[in-house]
Amino acid sequence: MAIQQKTWLLVGGLALVVAGCGGGSSSSSGDGGTTPTDPTTPVTPTQPNLSERIEPFDTLAKSTEASAASSAQSASGGALYGQAAKPSIRTVSLGAPAASLLQKSTATATGNLEKAAEAVQIGAKRDVAATATVAGLQSQLNWQPGSGGTQLAAIAFDSATAQGVRLGVWVKSLPAGAVLRFYGASGGEAVQVTSAELEAQAAQLRQSGADDQTVHTYWSPDFGGTQTVLEIQVPAGADVQQVQVAVPRLSHFTQSAAQAQKSVDEKAGSGSCNVDLMCQPDYLAQGRSVARMTYTREDGLSYLCTGTLLNDATSSKTPYFLTANHCVSTQAQASTLITDWFYHSASCGSSTVSTDTRRLTKGSTLLYSTASTDTSFVQLNEAPPAGVVYAGSYFGAALSAGSGIAGVHHPSGDMEKLSVGTLKGYGQCGNGTCLDTDVSSGTFYGVNWQQGTTEGGSSGSALFYSIGSQRYVSGQLYGGNASCREPNGTDYYGRFDVSYKAKIKQWLNP
Repeated sequence: MAIQQKTWLLVGGLALVVAGCGGGSSSSSGDGGTTPTDPTTPVTPTQPNLSERIEPFDTLAKSTEASAASSAQSASGGALYGQAAKPSIRTVSLGAPAASLLQKSTATATGNLEKAAEAVQIGAKRDVAATATVAGLQSQLNWQPGSGGTQLAAIAFDSATAQGVRLGVWVKSLPAGAVLRFYGASGGEAVQVTSAELEAQAAQLRQSGADDQTVHTYWSPDFGGTQTVLEIQVPAGADVQQVQVAVPRLSHFTQSAAQAQKSVDEKAGSGSCNVDLMCQPDYLAQGRSVARMTYTREDGLSYLCTGTLLNDATSSKTPYFLTANHCVSTQAQASTLITDWFYHSASCGSSTVSTDTRRLTKGSTLLYSTASTDTSFVQLNEAPPAGVVYAGSYFGAALSAGSGIAGVHHPSGDMEKLSVGTLKGYGQCGNGTCLDTDVSSGTFYGVNWQQGTTEGGSSGSALFYSIGSQRYVSGQLYGGNASCREPNGTDYYGRFDVSYKAKIKQWLNP
């Protein structure tokens, strides 16, 4: 049996599989790049204090305001080339990669293993010799006049068999006012980043302690297929020799995020018990707070996870976003974050993705990360699309065993799925190992599912707890051995009340 995105561990002397996120697990943890000192020892509760919570905020209640914000975002975030004529494009073709290059990283562990399981990795690194240096890329550029005295040049990168291509653009310097623009082979809507935005990202990465290569690297979005185009525009009067840019590598997607779920071992029936969120209308509001994540690590490998938009005490609409530390643990990873919103089926049971799906590509700012509860807390660098829900959260004393809970997530990158179950107890987790313990020392919740399950790519997704008619985030997924083949398995979620009291409170409820 192959279970996607899982690592084996020992729990109470028994072999247990831990579901990693779509990303490679990272041993580093920190507070915006530094190692935190967390007061993470939980307090033994008598009963949950249900008054200690932040209410959800549904932006559909202010649809006019949300629509205006969405329109403004669309106008600033993308354009159809931005020019009257498409520039002449030269192509750098990499050909088909060697099979060994595309071998995905696997998660292995010590212990009484029956099998090793494969992580949900969707992108492999490929070196690009032709544009690895500034001189090499400049030799490929054919500058042409654009509107208003601007100058344009474009170069396409074609990686044969790819299901998507993210360019690792190394930027030494650009003229003030320059723009990098990215789009797919068929053109259409482009994603652009300005020289000022690139300078701001470099400063942020430098402050986080990233190395020089990482500081100057911007990872483009992917557009599906084998090709991504880089277009460079410089303002009137600028010297094109000031364009000091290279593309030494790219991330070659071995499967698109939309195809990731197809890699699950269908012969074993894995994934067959997942519940389509669109068939459960009572949970649609929670679905509007959840996004599928794609991110690229410093080594050029790309992965999938799940995260959740959180409200603060004043409903300020600041885009705070919760996921797992083993998904995103550094500012470099946070800067590459792409989120897909409303990524659900068009209707109950449909295999077609809804046309409501929206993508954000501007990355995020890492505010807090810690391995102690496997928590990563970021602020998105752009406003979420209209119609989202900023999820409420519960930060009172620990939930009681037997409490009803639910999860909304993207197993293996699939469209949104729902899991419903009960809280089994408490655990201590770290380094791919979870041990069941009591509430006084357990910084994780153990969960059993009665409907649905989780898979690789579900990592970082929120655990929802009902208080009255509302649902509140109470943790985020670390891992476990629950699956369609192991319906009685246990998943573990980092306790939100612990991470909230340790640090997150200063943003959500200062």
